[in-house]
This record gives sequence, structure tokens and C-alpha cells, in this order.
Amino acid sequence: MRPLPTLLALTLAAGFGGSAAVGLRDVFDQPAQANEPAAAVPLAAAALPAAVNGSPVPSLAPMLQQVTPAVVSVYSRHTVRVASPLGPFGNDPVLRRIFGIPDMPRERVERALGSGVIIDAKNGYVLTNHHVVENADGVSVSLSDGRTVEAEFIGSDPDTDVAVIRIKADKLTAIPLADSDSLKVGDFVVAVGNPYGLGQTVTSGIVSAVGRSGIPVAGFQNFIQTDASINPGNSGGPLLNLQGQLVGINTASFNPSGSMAGNIGLGFAIPINLAANIKDQLVSVGEVRRGTLGIETQDVDERLAKALGLEQPRGALVTRVYPKSAAEAAGVQSGDVVLSANGQRVDNAAALHNFEGLQGVGARVSLELRREGKPLTLAATLKEQARSVDGGTLDPRLTGATFRELDEGTRAQLRGGVLVAEVKAGSRAYINGLRPGDVLIAGSNGEFGDLPAFRSSFGKAPQQLVFQVFRNGDTGRLLMR
Repeated sequence: MRPLPTLLALTLAAGFGGSAAVGLRDVFDQPAQANEPAAAVPLAAAALPAAVNGSPVPSLAPMLQQVTPAVVSVYSRHTVRVASPLGPFGNDPVLRRIFGIPDMPRERVERALGSGVIIDAKNGYVLTNHHVVENADGVSVSLSDGRTVEAEFIGSDPDTDVAVIRIKADKLTAIPLADSDSLKVGDFVVAVGNPYGLGQTVTSGIVSAVGRSGIPVAGFQNFIQTDASINPGNSGGPLLNLQGQLVGINTASFNPSGSMAGNIGLGFAIPINLAANIKDQLVSVGEVRRGTLGIETQDVDERLAKALGLEQPRGALVTRVYPKSAAEAAGVQSGDVVLSANGQRVDNAAALHNFEGLQGVGARVSLELRREGKPLTLAATLKEQARSVDGGTLDPRLTGATFRELDEGTRAQLRGGVLVAEVKAGSRAYINGLRPGDVLIAGSNGEFGDLPAFRSSFGKAPQQLVFQVFRNGDTGRLLMR
């Protein structure tokens, strides 16, 4: 079978700061060669004026002296097994001895570099990006004073790219949190991190946009866009306002020519209000619980817009309302078109899905709809989205299997489906061929793009149950008996 494609491949070469910063370091490892001057000529130190025309010269230095001790470098380690270039016999000690083949290392340690920010000095909580610590066997943190300590992994949320780690050290400094909802386009911001492993680096700029989504990176998006330089190694570091308060967590830069082509002023950060909410859930319950409307939707094209009496082809057309869902309780009906949610414009089904993914359980949502061409506003209280379901409760042929939602990266690549999370050995589902890690992308039970739709598709048990399954890069069919 072909290897599984990289799930988070960025088709337009968005540069993630969590990647290992080795390119420039290799260059800098070679000391510059210079001829020694014949005689040293002492130069007078040029001092900047403290004021110009009686006005103090503005400087970020006083603010940075307060906040940079809270910015850390994050190093993650991941051990991978190395395949022998001599094939399956390369690790046979007898054959190696006969043919004089030297021992070869069977494992290697891959390292990734990112940044982080201390937000709770008492408990040692550090915010960083999920992609910085993903699949790590160990994580260490370097403090601004030179100390290096091992970190404890608390939890992460791949769908928002937020991770929480904890360090045990004294004399820690934390950065106070701002209200990122009050951030305005044009506000000055400062990014701090460890780009390319060069050491703590400060860049500055303005807020270029807020509420940005549709960026070619996976996950639920509500990014702050900034022209402050964000480069590989900056991921997980802070985006600050001029008061030294944390407004966001830097996560990605974007360059159509590739991340090594240099910064072009398109950097993105996770708003701290969102990141702090994710952190609180990870610390308190170890997972993130999201609210859901409980509907299925599709895009509105020109043909549908004309039939629905819309001025332009936009919005999310409701095609199914799940029983006992928040949408049903609010009065949403199939055929309604969602045009905005809490005042945020909804252009298509993906925009509404992204909005839902950023809401918590119990969130109140005001929906602006069009029903039979007439405007309508409804209020919904979001219910918790089920994270997993026991297959035996859906159909006896699935007994022994547990199904879960896909992460947003996999969903984006496969355009929907459900994950087979667990399969008990010897169970009916196991005998039928289901294995952990399979992704069900279609079935004779009806259409489904996510876990709620999958559950709903078993309202009437199909006489024959056949799934289209994605496994290890290949797609096949399985008949459930």
C-alpha cells in the first residue's frame, strides 16, 4: 500500500514556525574569516539622544524588559525507527557478521524547535502550538536566563493548534493577558520568538486583519493577521500589544514562494481569548468540548440562490436537522439558508462549520436566516458535540468498534468521514475487517461527513452494509456481515 499522505500539507507553502530550524544554523556554524587589522583604532561610542526637540524618543525596550523573561524556546524530541538500506535482512546479526556489514543505528531522534510563553508563573503553565510538540517523546524548555528544564505535556488541541505544557522552576515570569476581542486593525503589535534557532528575537508591525479564516492551514480559524515578521521557530511565541499584554499566539507565516523565501508580511496568530479558553479546558478536563448546532449544510450556488430567492449565491443551506439538536430546539428547518452567525458573515458551509468549531458548549448563537426568501432571526444554545460512539449501539454488525470525529486536518484532506478509533480483537467488527485507524468515507447506510451524520445514517438499518474505507493511503470496500 502507498504511504499515507501528509495530512497537513500546505498547498500554497504556508511556513510553520515549529519546523526544525537547521538551515541557517549550518551556515552560522562556519565562523567568518577576516584579516586582522594592522592596528586597532579606538572609536567613540555613539549614544542615541534621549530626546529630540524636547520630546522623548519612543522605544519598546522598557516594555520588552518586562515581558521577554516570559518567552521561552521549546525543543521537542521524537524517536523514529530507521529502515535498513539493505532491506529486511540488514538487521540480521548473523548475516551482518558473515558479510562484514557494520552495525547500524536502528533509531534516530528527530528534533523540532518552536517558542512558547509563560502565562501562569505559579503553576508553570506554558502556551505553545500543537504542531511544535506533536508526537513528541519529550519536550524541554529553555528560559531567557539560560536555564533548561524538562516540560510536562498537559494537553493539546490539533484543531486550533494550541498546546499546554508545564515546567517546574522558580522565579518564573508570566505575561498578562489582553482582551483580544478588542483588537483593532492598525493596532501596533510585537512578536517575540526564536526564529531559526538564532535566539530570542523581537519583530514589530501592526494588526493587518482580525477574524481571518480560509488560510491554507488545517483547523478552526479565527486568526489575527499581522505584518510583524513570523518565521520558522516563532511558532508558539507571543504576539503582544504595546502595553506588554498577550494578544495572540503566533502560529504560521504564509509565503507562496515557500517559507525559506523570506517574510512577506503575512503572519498569523491565534487570539489569546480563544487560546486561553482551550488552555482552561485542557487543564481542567484534559480535552476540548465544542458546541454544535446539529445540522448538515451545503454551499449555495447560483442555481440554488435563484431558486431560494437570494440576491447573491452565498450562505449555508440547511439540508438536515438532527433530532434533539440545538438547531431543532431553536426552530431551524431544512431549506433555511444561514447568512450570519452572531453577526459574522457566513458565505458557505465551511464558514459555518468553522464558526461552530470555535464555540463552546452552551454558547448562545444568533442566526440570521432566509426562509422561503424572507429574513428570519433565531437564537440557539449550542449542545455538546459527541466525541465518540459505540458501534454496537448503531448496528450489531459494528459491535466492538468505537468511532470518533476526524481531526480537521484529515477532514480537510478526505472531505469528511469518521475515524475507527478502536476495534476489540475477536469482535464482530474485527472479523468484518475494521481496524483502528481506518477512516470510513462513504457507506450504503447513507451520506455522512462527520460523526453526527454517521449516527443519523443508522435511523433505518440498511439491509446490506458496505463501507468505503481509507487505510494507509489506499481506498477499498468492506462488507459488514
